[in-house]
Amino acid sequence: MSTQIKVPTLGESVTEATVAKWLKNVGDRVAADEPLVELETDKVTLEVNAPVAGTLTGIAAEEGAEVEVGALLGIIGEAGAAAEPTEPAPAVEPDAAGETAPPAPPRPRRDSTLSPAVRRIVEEHDLDPEKIAGTGKDGRITKEDALAAAASGGAHRDDPATAQAIAAPTPVPVPAAEPAAPAAVAPALDDPREERVRMSRLRKMVASRLKSAQNTAAMLTTFNEVDMTEAIALRDRYRDQFEKRHGVKLGFMSIFVRAVCAALKEWPAVNAEIRGDDIVYKNYYDISVAVGSPQGLVVPVIRDADSLAFDAIESRIKDFGIRARKGELKLEEMQGGTFTISNGGIFGSLLSTPILNPPQSGILGMHKMQMRPMVMPDGAIEARPMMYLALSYDHRIIDGREAVSFLVRVKECVEDPSRIMLIT
Repeated sequence: MSTQIKVPTLGESVTEATVAKWLKNVGDRVAADEPLVELETDKVTLEVNAPVAGTLTGIAAEEGAEVEVGALLGIIGEAGAAAEPTEPAPAVEPDAAGETAPPAPPRPRRDSTLSPAVRRIVEEHDLDPEKIAGTGKDGRITKEDALAAAASGGAHRDDPATAQAIAAPTPVPVPAAEPAAPAAVAPALDDPREERVRMSRLRKMVASRLKSAQNTAAMLTTFNEVDMTEAIALRDRYRDQFEKRHGVKLGFMSIFVRAVCAALKEWPAVNAEIRGDDIVYKNYYDISVAVGSPQGLVVPVIRDADSLAFDAIESRIKDFGIRARKGELKLEEMQGGTFTISNGGIFGSLLSTPILNPPQSGILGMHKMQMRPMVMPDGAIEARPMMYLALSYDHRIIDGREAVSFLVRVKECVEDPSRIMLIT
């Protein structure tokens, strides 16, 4: 008895995935709940486990294939079961002389390897898969290939009338010879020093969302600078005590998260979003924190950050970073944030203009701390650890006064962190 391996539910609003990597080969023994295949969505990479113990007897979706929720990935048979053929063997027929001729090699049917998403495009536009050049693994047709073929109009199926006309063309007068047109110049091949790597689904989605934010929102950025002297002093003062008691280091990110929550409560438009013709004000503070991973930028969410102590915030940020590098973040952990904080300073960025994380209306960019000469209130010049802050916001919903006042409030909280921090 065989058991089908199907694409599981991928999360809210996620309907498709790409088969990233098979962890088992056909014929391998598998245990129940053992990881079989990795799927890559536009948000995260996840593993599909074996529903039962047995032998992997068939793979229906090869690496690089695009699959929808519920699509067949492979088959598990009983232990010791033989691999299942993907195509029935052709029958051997005698030739005219009565002798048995060897069968001709079967022509692979490209339509049998189409993913559900590609098949839908092919059927909607009446395309012939044999006329589409596949750029996926082993020449498979990707969704992008199908869309490009539909747009070009050169891969439509021939209808019967067209086929008959081609088989028996009507004689036409031969026109006088004309000068031959110059041959088309073939496109240049890739430089051998270059390496072409297909974009991951996550990278494509990040690119699409960021470009959409630029095209949709009336995005503007305002800047300020914060003196980190008091924040550094507070961290140094409580560092050992904090780590000994809570098992996690006290960093600057928790101070900024709490400062942002305090500012959002005073300026609720920065925590709102546009839905259709309405403005939705959110009376909760789920702060997205941008984290780099091998697969690209991910933005896990600290839920109800305003109600968390500093140790809880630091623990969650540390956990997000570890699991992002391992590709173990869950879809639900990256959905529903109300405001984003991005720290480009850890990579050395001195100043930047962050791009909104739709549908959010604001994002705070932190940058590298750098000693700079500052004129103090008494006129003295001192070297101070300064950090530039950048707030990008959607001007459709947030006025300049609100944006500037929000950023000033964040600055004030960070420069005097004792009023927003309690060591518990």
